[in-house]
Parts: sequence; C-alpha cells; structure tokens
Amino acid sequence: MAKTQQHYPAQMVEPEHCPVRKAMEIVGGKWRLFIIQQLGTKTLRYGEIKRAIPDISEKMLIQELKCLVEMGVIEKKSFGEIPPRVEYTLTNKGKLALPLLKHITKFGLALQQEQHTA
Repeated sequence: MAKTQQHYPAQMVEPEHCPVRKAMEIVGGKWRLFIIQQLGTKTLRYGEIKRAIPDISEKMLIQELKCLVEMGVIEKKSFGEIPPRVEYTLTNKGKLALPLLKHITKFGLALQQEQHTA
C-alpha cells in the first residue's frame, strides 16, 4: 500500500496558533538545526559540538546552546569536576526535529544534484 502524504493547507491562523511559527521558534536560528543535527541521538560535550560546526563562533554557540536548553530542546548536564565538564543531549522535544532534518537533507541533496546537472 502506498504511503500517503498529508499536506496542511495554508490558511489564516492567529500567530500564536500557527504550527509553522511554533516550529520556527525552535529551529529558526541560523545554527540551531546544525546543533540539533550534531547531537542527533548522541550526547556530546561542548568542544565536540564546536569541532563539528567550525564556522560558528564561541559566543554564538554558547548563546544558541543556552537558548535551546531554555526551550527544552536540549538537556545540559554539568559535572562538578575540574576542569569543568558539560554534556548536551537532545530531549524528547528536540528529537521531534530529527525527521525534519531528514527532509531538509533530502531537499538539499536534490538541490545539489540539480545544480550539478544544470
């Protein structure tokens, strides 16, 4: 049996009830999807995330991690050690973005292939 896709028609919705707006609050930042993608189903330390996204500045990475923690998308676990050790993991809320990332990746690959064949 073929898998059917469900499409949601564009309609006038009050901003506070718009599902796209709600999703964009979480994934709309320039670096947020990259951070979510790197975490995936893993637990990573700050330095591992920074190495995986070399173009992001330290200030921006710290700011985005803090924001994602505050929104409940990632969990920050601090260990009382010297030197300090902090680990980040996606929460269940954050894992909801993983299928979106798969679709964005497919879209990006299709665009790359189109560009190479043009």
